[in-house]
Amino acid sequence: MDFTNLENQIEYHFHNLDLLKLALTHSSYANEHQLECNERLEFLGDAVLQLCMSKYLYQKVHFDEGVLSKTRAKCVCEEALNVYAEKIHLAKYLLLGNGEEHSGGRGRPAIIADAFEAILGAILLDSNFESVYKVFEKLVLPYQDIVLKIKDYKSVFQEKVQADKRTLHYEIVHESGPANDKTYEAVVYMDDILMGRGIGKTKKEAEQNAAKEALNKEARG
Repeated sequence: MDFTNLENQIEYHFHNLDLLKLALTHSSYANEHQLECNERLEFLGDAVLQLCMSKYLYQKVHFDEGVLSKTRAKCVCEEALNVYAEKIHLAKYLLLGNGEEHSGGRGRPAIIADAFEAILGAILLDSNFESVYKVFEKLVLPYQDIVLKIKDYKSVFQEKVQADKRTLHYEIVHESGPANDKTYEAVVYMDDILMGRGIGKTKKEAEQNAAKEALNKEARG
């Protein structure tokens, strides 16, 4: 696969193109071809993205630590990463195994988000933090107005519960489907009261939908 267009879109050209290929290599592809996958680069990229966002918010936003932490979390969550990735059409460059390809992996938010973070980790190894930050300024900062409007139902519900001095916890109560195309069902309890139930293609999505249902129930009174 030719990654030239992707490099042009992120405005960074790799000295070691193997790092970019590694960043796009999902575990399913790696297993089929006996290669390393992008999980370690994603681990590094996650930390790099957190640092970039922390630097930006510290310099530009004069809020206290609590607000800064919440803002950063919203700007680097999975939904936000998919917004950034969509702008560069990242999904079409992913290297997926046959099973993952045919089960819709190219549209799976978790896979896309991981690859986006892995690219930032790859740039750090290929160059330096300054180079990563320039890419961050191009790929992330222009879309802050969009991602800050993303609904984080779990955080909203947690704040409401804590204000009432109650506790909540989530459980994954059911999962179905093959390993590369699972569906999860989550429930959320306030104290011992079942408040919501949700289904999703990832555990996070299922928990978000459970929190959403719980909030809707509260709104209806």
